[in-house]
Amino acid sequence: MATQRVSSTEAANKVIDQLREEHGELFFHQSGGCCDGSAPMCFEVGDFMIGSRDVKLGEIHGCEFYMSPDQFEYMKNTHITVDVVEGRGSSFSLEIPLGLRFIAVSRLFSDEECKNLEPIEVD
Repeated sequence: MATQRVSSTEAANKVIDQLREEHGELFFHQSGGCCDGSAPMCFEVGDFMIGSRDVKLGEIHGCEFYMSPDQFEYMKNTHITVDVVEGRGSSFSLEIPLGLRFIAVSRLFSDEECKNLEPIEVD
């Protein structure tokens, strides 16, 4: 079984369900920009253009998860768990009006996990 590069917590999944009910199909993007740009951001499909070099890390709770290539280069050896916390971020992510924000909790892959990493996709 391949090692997944990204996952989500139950708390994040509940917020994703709430947002999906209101907005329809969703996806995540993490750019690595300044301020909240390095946080995973949730968008309605069609509201944000995926770059031609952006990397698809996988899916969380039925949502595709993309990362900018520069950010991926920095984080390619880490597993990302998307979680949610109280607090208002300064981004365009859909959860912000709820008084919540998605965060990325990362950890290094073990040597064994590195041998079995799920391949990435570039659009």
